[in-house]
Amino acid sequence: MVEVKLTEDCMRLISQFESLTGAGSRDCVVDDRNARLIFVINPGDMGLAIGKKGASIKKASEVMGKKIEVVEYNSNAEQFLKNCFLPAQVTSILFEGEDDQKTATVEVRDEDRGIAIGKEGKNIFKAKKLALRQHNIADVQILQKPMDGQAAGAEDSL
Repeated sequence: MVEVKLTEDCMRLISQFESLTGAGSRDCVVDDRNARLIFVINPGDMGLAIGKKGASIKKASEVMGKKIEVVEYNSNAEQFLKNCFLPAQVTSILFEGEDDQKTATVEVRDEDRGIAIGKEGKNIFKAKKLALRQHNIADVQILQKPMDGQAAGAEDSL
């Protein structure tokens, strides 16, 4: 079990978010680079966090003065990573390495690659940060598929 250390600022933000939305949150990341707050929501609380037609999350965003993104927690690392990349559809995840050096290679549908990476890499940044904090995964990479439909390693056989 990974132990997440919350700063006083994060605890205050979580408390404020919970009182505004009614959704339980277990982690908060302040992403100044992308001017947003990322909350890891307790399983089953996603509906509360977002609210009808996004009303709860919009209200929280206005009150807190930053864009808010939410990811539903899952104790299963693979499912948690899939949640991090939503709405991109993850087709497979390969974990390699041990303990502190564990990496995850994520494969998404070709049409979802842009969504998975995000503008200026903000979605992959979110996945890397949360995977490390929640599941002690040192790195998350998106699988680079070979061009022209070649099979992986085909260029080595020439």
